[in-house]
Amino acid sequence: MHARAVQAAGRPSLAERRKEALRFEIAAEAVRLFAEHGVTGTTGEQIARAVGISSRTLWRHFPSKESCVLPLLSAGLDFAVAQLRHWPADMGLLDFVSRSLRAGELPAVAPVILDLIRMTTSDPALRAVWLQAHDDALPVLAQLLAERSGGSADDLRTKVHAATINGALRAASEDFARRYAQEPGAAGSEIATCLLVALRAASEGLPY
Repeated sequence: MHARAVQAAGRPSLAERRKEALRFEIAAEAVRLFAEHGVTGTTGEQIARAVGISSRTLWRHFPSKESCVLPLLSAGLDFAVAQLRHWPADMGLLDFVSRSLRAGELPAVAPVILDLIRMTTSDPALRAVWLQAHDDALPVLAQLLAERSGGSADDLRTKVHAATINGALRAASEDFARRYAQEPGAAGSEIATCLLVALRAASEGLPY
């Protein structure tokens, strides 16, 4: 009964947590192998072997070797969306982000994620997975903005605003990964700078 109550309250079940942990382990090994051998030089069987699972299990979780990295690419977006859910109704976006960043410095980003984001800029297949992660986040952002404004997530204006925030998050991530390629210990202050610059540019609108 307790397990059912916890699950009903929104906490993932033990099986779901184990599944998620395995997906992240697969993603980390995939990035390591991609970095060592290239994407084309790596097979799904090699990724499965590195994790210690069968190829059948791997393909049960992911449809392609490139999609194995999706959990790592989605993690940052999931974090950003979770933070935006605490955005006060009487506060502008830039003020909220600035306040949030001052309240607690972001942790250093794992080098494996920076390696992966850099690879997405040169490998078409990984680029497609990176763009998929952002595309998956779009309706979530649109719904969040719609709830805030009292409008509809299907409204074109809402969709454009969601796409603008989404694009700013992607541009900030790529800029951070490029600028701090040789600094694996880059911390939250550097991430915050990239994020605020991107969101400020988005909030300015089109000056053309």
